[in-house]
Order: sequence, then C-alpha cells, then structure tokens
Amino acid sequence: MLPTEVPQSHPGSSALLLLQLLLPPTSAFFPNIWSLLAAPGSITHQDLTEEAALNVTLQLFLEQPPPGRPPLRLEDFLGRTLLADDLFAAYFGPGSSRRFRAALGEVSRANAAQDFLPTSRNDPDLHFDAERLSQGRTHLVGALRETVVAARALDHTLARQRLGAALHALQDFYSHSNWVELGEQQPHPHLLWPRQELQNLAQVADPTCSDCKELSCPGNWLGFTLLTSGYFGTHPPKPPASIQAFGLLRSRLGDRDFSRLLDITPASSLSFVLDTTGSMGEEINAAKIQARHIVEQRRGSPMEPVHYVLVPFHDPGFGPVFTTSDPDSFWQQLNEIHALGGGDEPEMCLSALQLALLHTPPLSDIFVFTDASPKDAFLTNQVESLTQEQRCRVTFLVTEDTSRVQGRARREILSPLRFEPYKAVALASGGEVIFTKDQHIRDVAAIVGESMAALVTLPLDPPVVVPRKPLVFTVDGLLQKITVRIHGDISSFWIKNPAGVSQGQEEGMGPLGHTRRFGQFWMVTMDDPPQTGTWEIQVTAEDTPGVRVQAQTSLDFLFHFGIPVEDGPHPGLYPLTQPVAGLQTQLLVEVTGLGSRANPGDPQPHFSHVILRGVPEGAELGQVPLESVGPPERGLLAASLPPTLLSTPRPFSLELIGQDAAGRRLHRAAPQPSTVVPVLLELSGPSGFLAPGSKVPLSLRIASFSGPQDLDLRTSVNPSFSLTSNLSRAHLELNESAWGRLWLEVPDSAAPDSVVMVTVTAAGREANPVPPTYAFLRLLVLAPAPQDQHATPTGSSDPILTTATPAFSPFTLVTQDRAGAGLVGSPWWGTVGGVLLLLGLASW
Repeated sequence: MLPTEVPQSHPGSSALLLLQLLLPPTSAFFPNIWSLLAAPGSITHQDLTEEAALNVTLQLFLEQPPPGRPPLRLEDFLGRTLLADDLFAAYFGPGSSRRFRAALGEVSRANAAQDFLPTSRNDPDLHFDAERLSQGRTHLVGALRETVVAARALDHTLARQRLGAALHALQDFYSHSNWVELGEQQPHPHLLWPRQELQNLAQVADPTCSDCKELSCPGNWLGFTLLTSGYFGTHPPKPPASIQAFGLLRSRLGDRDFSRLLDITPASSLSFVLDTTGSMGEEINAAKIQARHIVEQRRGSPMEPVHYVLVPFHDPGFGPVFTTSDPDSFWQQLNEIHALGGGDEPEMCLSALQLALLHTPPLSDIFVFTDASPKDAFLTNQVESLTQEQRCRVTFLVTEDTSRVQGRARREILSPLRFEPYKAVALASGGEVIFTKDQHIRDVAAIVGESMAALVTLPLDPPVVVPRKPLVFTVDGLLQKITVRIHGDISSFWIKNPAGVSQGQEEGMGPLGHTRRFGQFWMVTMDDPPQTGTWEIQVTAEDTPGVRVQAQTSLDFLFHFGIPVEDGPHPGLYPLTQPVAGLQTQLLVEVTGLGSRANPGDPQPHFSHVILRGVPEGAELGQVPLESVGPPERGLLAASLPPTLLSTPRPFSLELIGQDAAGRRLHRAAPQPSTVVPVLLELSGPSGFLAPGSKVPLSLRIASFSGPQDLDLRTSVNPSFSLTSNLSRAHLELNESAWGRLWLEVPDSAAPDSVVMVTVTAAGREANPVPPTYAFLRLLVLAPAPQDQHATPTGSSDPILTTATPAFSPFTLVTQDRAGAGLVGSPWWGTVGGVLLLLGLASW
C-alpha cells in the first residue's frame, strides 16, 4: 500500500514516495503466501519481495514514459494497493502481466526455499541468527553479487534464485534482530556495505532475550542495548530494505537488464533450434525470414523479444549455443548459417533442443526447424521434463518428405514412428508438431511465429479429434482475435458459432472469418468481436489431425504446487515443480489480468474450481474447489489436490473455471500439462559458488510416499565436468528416504561467470517400470573476488558486492518424465547517505 500523503519534509523525486510503504502490524513472519492459511493477516517474505519489486517497477515506469502512450501519474496509485495488473495495464495497455508475475514467483519461491531446504533452513549464517551478523552480511552481499553476474550471463532463472536467497537474508536481518527495538526507524546504513564494520554487536554468551517456544513472543526482549540476532519480535521486517536491494540491482544492471531480470515486459524470448544439413536450405531461409520479421516488426515495442537463442545441429554434432539480448547480433549470427553437407536421416535434434532449454528463460517459445527424425531419442524423457521445469513451449516444424532423396542418404526404410519423440516433447510442453513441405514452410513459419504474441490456447473438449465427434470450445467476452489452426491429412472441416452459422475449409472470406491454406495447413482468423458461447469444430481426416484454437486476452493464470511444512523455524509451503505421488499437495492459482478491465469499477471475475484432465485422452479426473487467499484483488486461489489424483504417477492438465461479472462462463487452460511424479527428488548445491579448480559436494535426497521403489540413479552435468556419486541405486519402502553425496570437479579452465546445470535422474529398474524423475540444479562459476587493496576513504560507504567467502547456493527443482539508467533521487534515509550510495555504485 502506498502512502496517501506526500511527506513535506522530503521534497523532490517521486522515488522518495515509492520508498515509504505502509504495512499493517503483524504478530508473525512467514515464508510465503501459503502461511496466510494458518495465520491470516501475517506479513510474509513473499509480500515484502513483491511489494518492493512493484514499487521499483512503478518508479521505472514513472521515469520512462511509454512510447505512444500518456505517461503514468503517481497520484493515480496513491492510497490503494499496488498491483502488477494495474501497473501493466496503465503502462502497456491491454495485456497480461503473466511473465512479470511468473518472474516474481521465481524470486519468491527461492526466497521461501531458504526456510525449507535441509541444507539452508538451520544455517544461522543464512538467517542472521546466533549472533552471526558479520557472516550473514557476507552471505547477503555475495548473493547480490551472484545475482548481477548471473543476470549479465543471461541466466535469469539463476539470477532470480540468488536474488530470492539474498532478499530472504536481508528480510531476516530485520525480523531476527532487535534493530527496531533499539529505536532505529531506518534500514541499517552499513548492511550492504562490506567495507564498513558492523558495530555494537552482542556476543554469543550475552543474555539478550528469554527463550521463545511460540510463533509469536511479545515481551521476551531483556532490554539489551547491543545489536543481537536470533531474536523474534513482534515487528515486521523493514519493507524499504527490500526496495533498497532492488534499487541497487537496478543501478548496477541498468534499466534494460533490470527489466529482463524481472521480465518487466509482456514480450517473450525468441529461440530457434535449426537443422543445418544440406537438405535444409528452404527451412533455414524460412527461419531467417521469420526471425527478421519478428525483429523488425516488434523493435521498440513492448512485444520486442528480450532474449534471443540460436542452436544449430546436424549429424554428429550440435551447437554451440548463441545467446544475446541484441536483435542485430542475433540476426547477424542467424544470417551466417547455411545448409552444408548431407548425412543419414537421424540428426542430433534433441541434444540441441536440450541445450536451448538450458539457455532459454521460462515461459518462452522454442521453434525447431528440421526434416529429420532424432538420432538421440534416448533424451526424450529428459527433454520433456526440462520443458516442464522451464515451462517452455516447443513447436516442431518438420518438412518431412519420404519421396525426397536429394541431399540425404537413405540407407534403410525409415520407421513411420520415428517422429514420436517430437510428438512426446510437444505434448509435454504444450506445443505442436507441424508437418509441411518446402514450398509452404515460409508461410507456415510466419503463422506459427504469430503465436508468440501473448496468445492463450483455448481448451477443446475432447482435446483430440475423435471420428464423427465435434470439438467444443467456449468463447467469452474477454477474448478477441480468435484463430483456428488445423493441419494433417484432412478431407474436410467446418467451424460453427453459437448461432449455428458455419464455415468450411474453402479459402478466402467466409461468414465467420478469413481462411488461408498452405498445403495441409489451414489458418482461420475469426472476425472481431467473436460471438460468445459454445463453438464447434468438426474435422474429417485419415490420421489424427492437429487442431489448436488461440486468442488474445488479458485474463490468464499461473499455477504452482507445494507441500505443507509445519516443523522447523517457520511454517509454510515447500515449493515443488510437480506434485509427488502419495504426498499431500496444495495448488496455488494466480489469476492475471484482473486489473485490465475496461472499467476498473466493474466487478471482478469469480473463479470457483479447476478441472483436472488426463493427458492425452482428456478424461476428467476430478473437479477441485478453489478458495480465495489474501486480498481478492490479488487473484490468489488455493486448493488441495485430491488423493485419487496423487495415488499414481500420471500426466494431467489444469483448466480454470469461473464466471465474469455478468455471470457468463469463463474457461482457461494451463498452457502445458503437469505430472504427478513417483518420488521426491531433492538436489542441493554447495555452500558457495563454484570456483575454477575446486571440488564441491552436492547433496541428494530421494523419498517415496506411494509404495516400495527400486530405482537406478544417473547423473549428468552441462558442461561436461567430472561428476561422481556414492549413490547409484536405491530401494525405498513406503515413506522412506535415501541420501547421497555427489562431487563436482570444476576444472581450472572453467569460464568465470558461467552457469553449470547438474541433472539427476531416478528411474525404475526393468522389473519396476516407474517413469523417470528428474532434478535440475543451476550453479554459478565465479572467480573469488580479490581482497580490497585500498583503504576506504573516511566516511565512504561504497556498496561493493564482492566477497572472498563463497555464498550459499542451494536450490531444488523436482520434475519428471511425460509429461540503462541508474537509480535517481535520494534514498529514504537522508541526503548524505544517498550521495555516498550513488558515488559508490561503480565499485560493485
């Protein structure tokens, strides 16, 4: 909540207003939003993180008016809760804040994980406990430094994880110390300045407060006059301190890179995986034309891609990966690729796709151009899992033509099932496999490329074509620019609107819209505004055709999973990438676009439940009622997944059901399916970044909650560093865990400021056909910072984000098979501190 009045003692920059949050009093402090279920009205790490990010985002929007739109006015946001939807609607116009909220979710979950991971939950250095204030400050500053390095390396997932860890420590300083009880009303002036010693610190043996056995312990402080830690008072952490951290990052990274760090844009990334064998001339030209079109059409607009990835492949090689944030560099690199050489039919497609996924931000589209089946089909399950962990959608454009022999050697009759791995990856990621021919690839690529423009995919019932049964979808008043894509060996099709008006496959304008055809690929663009109600599509085909209905809308949703944790220092919900079989699992839904209504005074849509469907058959597995969590305007909804869904490993899809203000049905589907994984697989990193020439331990835990399991464990690392493990097999009974240790050797030649991805796979043995489970862990290679060789000038407080002591870097992901300018204005604690802050920014 922003203040309703401007303090007269601080004239000047609007930044001063943004750095004064008014939060309600609280009796407890918890990790994340799930804690509101147990303690309504509490302030959480997630609250502080999101409020700080929104305030700095508003400041950025105020300082940089949107092109072609009126500038934002601060007074329009005073006196009301600051929401991402409101900010984005005011700045970008109608659209969705989905990517921004997803990025904030990554930061918040990494923040909360510090209270749940076994390697971090009880470490006093990470929570400013046990009088470890100096050590805590070292870890805090180190995590901020790693955030900057990872962001500059364009690994924004890792940067958000490190930012979450840093914010947790920063917030814990004010929650776990007696700073406020000592009469301090402003953030600690030296906490982020490692050259300044922390003064007046209590020692371990000093009696500072009485023991506390409850979540809230008012009156347990003994009036001690030194700064003590491990103290849990009744005050909330200082909100401006989190804004301070975001402001410092913005100053260090510049506005462009800071915006990418938090995805402060509705745009997606642009990734291409491109077959470069001799027969791919037309496909490569199509990719170049489409990429050029996207770059030129969206340059300077809110939809300009913020991240570009290019990975070539052939046989027997693939890569290297090229990543950039500069569209001209991307175009230059792509323009240098040409079709060369020949080779047998299979290519290293999935290896290249895996490399692209490791370097592509979450919620991105990846396009694969090829005319060959995968030679590395053994990677299918792992690539499927990685698409779900990254929540990236993969679309394959395959110019497969069995009659063509020029440019490729055909040594044997090719199996008609050779493209099944592509179909499996597309299904798991929410993408498609589109078969076309050389003469149509440019037009098909152009149409598919349009799907990047923040479109939602409407759910079909049934989800796949069934002979003589129409596909049904619902159109509501918040949808526009509806398109229907149909491809395959199709004899005929028709589309019917709720009024009974139909249109067939004939090209040109029809009663419902405009139809274009390119070989066996049809695109129907419906007239606006589309009629609301139930629509039908009937398709007659020899095979199973692909049908996809997409539309533009501001209303969408995100979803997350977690398990309740009641022991340890804080109750809350341990975040999971996927639910685990036999383990009580909660679902959190975040509805986006609520602030984009034409009239903000109109009633908000109401969502009542989610429908769970099996994948790919579409059978309904159950309906789960949703309950509102927190203020209704935030659009947070919670539910407990039914035990029947969690009884066995299986893929499923989520559909959100509700009503608009007029009582009309609203129906949205998750962009990709989820999977109930058979076991819980936790992979935690070392208590520090990776230094070249070091050997670091990793911690592995595997647990079964659904019955006995006999599992084989495999490990891999990218790049190919040496990785050994003391756990290769595990037999688990019900509710039993096994622990292992891995050792990762980082060679002297490892590139500083680079990212390492470690993967652990748990798969059932032959007699125990359990689908594989995967855990992914990102780690940063960072050269240790040299000790400062110069004396600090008197009175200087340079915020140097360097440390000779590595910072803790644990994070666990669980997933499975199948499925610019610097900060302006003086900070809030005064002019002198502000001047010193700005002078010191260059020394990070």
